[in-house]
Amino acid sequence: MNRAELADFLRRGRARLDPTDVGLAPGARRRTPGLRREEVASLAGMSVDYYTRLEQCRGPRPSRQMLTALARALRLTDDERDHLFHLAGEEPPRRETTSPHVRPGLLLVLDRLHDAPALVVTDCGEVLAQNALSRALSGDALARPARERNLVRRFFLDPAGRELFPPEDVADHARQHVANLRAVAAARPDDPEPAGLVNELRGASEEFARLWDEHEVAVRRGATKRFRHPVVGLLELDCEILLTDDHRHHLVLHTARPGTESYERLQLLRVVGLQDMTPQRAAG
Repeated sequence: MNRAELADFLRRGRARLDPTDVGLAPGARRRTPGLRREEVASLAGMSVDYYTRLEQCRGPRPSRQMLTALARALRLTDDERDHLFHLAGEEPPRRETTSPHVRPGLLLVLDRLHDAPALVVTDCGEVLAQNALSRALSGDALARPARERNLVRRFFLDPAGRELFPPEDVADHARQHVANLRAVAAARPDDPEPAGLVNELRGASEEFARLWDEHEVAVRRGATKRFRHPVVGLLELDCEILLTDDHRHHLVLHTARPGTESYERLQLLRVVGLQDMTPQRAAG
């Protein structure tokens, strides 16, 4: 681990970012350019003390998960992300599999979506990033342990993963999850990620195994989805899915039609924000 080079790289990455680049309000005029340390720490989900020690060449060696979070917070390109891993003495993630690194341009789009819940997920259902309104709607997925950030795993193995939806919609969501995962597994037959998830769920969930054996195939596309929120009530939202070039990262956008009750409730949700009123639930 090259502590001095790592510290310098982090400082320079922080200095080149404007608060508006990461979805933050510009606030008062700053004495020095770039983000503050506490802002980077918050974006990466780590303590300010831990991040400060990294910049001061005193921190412990970051985990791979922490390096991925730092790369996302600093809006690093794939090459910059790989360099960050090398400085920390780690091998970068293989690019032939689905990377947890979200491209800066995609994060910029996510940060600018202030009035619609939006998140970035992999084709296997791993939540990689959320905007503030997505966290307000469905909970902060990145605050959960790594294994609980996959929407498909959480839906079938954790009862809390279904609380976000009306009971009468749950069966349809289950079929959609399985049909999409079958399409992904077929498209990537040599990739252990979708195959491992399928094997795990077939062994742990009778419902998943039954639906898998029905052999339905359907790539997830746009639809109308209903969400239950403990404060604002039922929201009926149009879901649009935008794909990256390799189709492995999805930008999932939820909008309400103007003039509807759901639109008014979504505006109220913006006011409610991220107040911790209920236990965290599955991201939608």
